[in-house]
Amino acid sequence: MLTIAVKAARRAGAIINRAAQDIDALTVSTKRHNDFVTEVDQAAEQAVIQILLKAYPDHAILAEESGAQGKSDYVWIIDPLDGTTNFIHGFPQYCVSIGLRHKGTVTQAVIYDPGRNELYTATRGHGAYLNDRRIRVSKRRQLDDALIGTGFPFREIGHVSDYLPVLGKLMAQTAGVRRAGAAALDLAYVAAGRLDGFWEKGLAPWDMAAGSLMIQEAGGLVSDFEGDGNYLDKGEIVAGTPKVFAPLLQIVAAHRPK
Repeated sequence: MLTIAVKAARRAGAIINRAAQDIDALTVSTKRHNDFVTEVDQAAEQAVIQILLKAYPDHAILAEESGAQGKSDYVWIIDPLDGTTNFIHGFPQYCVSIGLRHKGTVTQAVIYDPGRNELYTATRGHGAYLNDRRIRVSKRRQLDDALIGTGFPFREIGHVSDYLPVLGKLMAQTAGVRRAGAAALDLAYVAAGRLDGFWEKGLAPWDMAAGSLMIQEAGGLVSDFEGDGNYLDKGEIVAGTPKVFAPLLQIVAAHRPK
């Protein structure tokens, strides 16, 4: 299953890389405020779905652009181009994300950064890898030394007032905060030790499914803002190294709207 997902991600990546050579030629549509889609998103998604369903015709699909189709214990969760806003501006931080959820548990994960040709993979119980090299979360033990990733509440601007106190506290208590604009890739960076933690609200399952498994397989921790495992359904996530996770969650949870 992982091999098929890798094939699908690379096919989507090839479509994205071709389009990246002439971004000005793209047709860009607005789904809602600050949320864009291009024909590249749609073509990449169809390529992924075609490969997955050819191999597993009885599996279900949950994809960002085309939604849900089919009913099965196996559900492929797909973001064909996470970081579309980055992509249409030529900002090289975007990826393809594919996760497989079996009876509610994510079991396979692929995140592919086509611009850098970096392929992140994970299978539950078998570790996480970057281009076939085993990866682990960083060894940082204190929030003071940690580099933390996040995402702004760009779709729901009204949530900014809840977000800013957490951002302010973490800016003061960490080595730095980064907002790169592609949550799936941020989570892969936590797994690879490039970030020490991450938090964001207002996400969809396809933003989190693959990355959450990678972090766990790389030795990290993942939860929703209450410290439970319902992040895919709640649309919020906190992740980090074992030592950074707890103080990060404590700050995020303390400012969670009651």
